[in-house]
Amino acid sequence: MGEMLVRTENGKCRLRMFPARKHQNLLGMIHGAVTLGLIDISMFAALRTLSSGDAGGSVTLELSTQFIGAGQPDRPLDAVVEILRETRRLLFVRGEVVQGDNLVAGFTGIVRKASEK
Repeated sequence: MGEMLVRTENGKCRLRMFPARKHQNLLGMIHGAVTLGLIDISMFAALRTLSSGDAGGSVTLELSTQFIGAGQPDRPLDAVVEILRETRRLLFVRGEVVQGDNLVAGFTGIVRKASEK
């Protein structure tokens, strides 16, 4: 996926990637699988930055994604995630993938947190 930056802002986690030629599909847009990879990683970044959970050993239980627009390969791609609810074992999140004001995808997901030892 290349270089990524993560930060928190207004109670949300923003994970930014910088697309390269290898991230494009045959139409020259960001490939959907790259967008899905960014989303999956962003859920664990949210777990790490917005929660007390340990991302190591945690797993994705569910991911629902709605592709809304094309991602442009010449601009950074951001996944912005918020926690909807957290239990002892589960993290429920929702978010958007954006490029500036351009909405690329929306998503919801559930992460099962690592077992406490």
